[in-house]
Amino acid sequence: MEAYHEACYSRLHSLAARDVELVLNRCARRLALASDGAIARALVETAAEEGLRVHETTSLAALDAAARDVAARRPRAVILAGGDGSYMAGTTALARAYAASEGGELPPLALAPGGTVSTVLRDWSGRRAATADGARRLVRAVARGHARVTRRASLRVTDDRGGDRVGFIFGAGLVASFFDEYYAGATQGYAGAAAIVGRIFAQSFVGGPLARRVLSPVPATLAVDGREREPGAWSLVVASVVRNLGLHMIVTPRAGEHVDSFHTVASSLGPAPLGPQLPLVLAGRRLLGRGHVDEPRARELTLRFSAEGAYVLDGDVLHAREVRVTPGPALDILTS
Repeated sequence: MEAYHEACYSRLHSLAARDVELVLNRCARRLALASDGAIARALVETAAEEGLRVHETTSLAALDAAARDVAARRPRAVILAGGDGSYMAGTTALARAYAASEGGELPPLALAPGGTVSTVLRDWSGRRAATADGARRLVRAVARGHARVTRRASLRVTDDRGGDRVGFIFGAGLVASFFDEYYAGATQGYAGAAAIVGRIFAQSFVGGPLARRVLSPVPATLAVDGREREPGAWSLVVASVVRNLGLHMIVTPRAGEHVDSFHTVASSLGPAPLGPQLPLVLAGRRLLGRGHVDEPRARELTLRFSAEGAYVLDGDVLHAREVRVTPGPALDILTS
């Protein structure tokens, strides 16, 4: 269980606050909304109290500039504040900036709350971290050298449109269709996501239009570790280093066990046999029936759509004809 072994690295005991930098995505929903301004204020105020250098970004261009500045300064730790998309974008930008400079491993990273859901943060740090008090505790723990360090796995996702990203949860098929429904809905966050899941589950028993739209197989070829799998259409494709994919959807219960691989699960089942298996997913159990792929130590996944298709990486919906998933860099993740 490499990724879940926790230790306090001795190198953090002498961590000076000036060697820590905070990258805050001002476009993250909870940081941008006035009603949730407490988290943003807690992050910025505590960073000022502890003497951290703060980068506030509102675009990918600004994030890339901040990452280059971080890579040039070589801090001892970086705090990324936002949601799942912010963690993915921030880690990707840092990996790119470090590779373009002197190379070497990324510094230890802390994930601070700020997104609508923050699935990765919830899985790795617990619900209590997604509060203003949790944000303060995290900043202080990192600044003062008291943070716990856990070695975590990541994914590297490349596609034929030039995409090259470092993230944590990859999905296609029903995952992409679900996010289309989610982003089109009036209510987001856990309440909006749970409502959609409930409707899909109910309609899967009667062949409702939402269940058909989300759960029907998508024409595509799938290869795992160089071996193409049958058939040529998939309703679910997931590759993850995170166990809980949100709403206690434990599709990949062995995700994160090893830093050099990821857990991938795929299914070709249609709405009627797949939808009613929701209780199994909530319990972290394997799907039933034929036409499944379940590889807890996969090292390569290649998905080729018959036409340009959609895939999701940490909540961001992207499009390509072909996408490849491999292990990303091992990361030292800091928690309070």
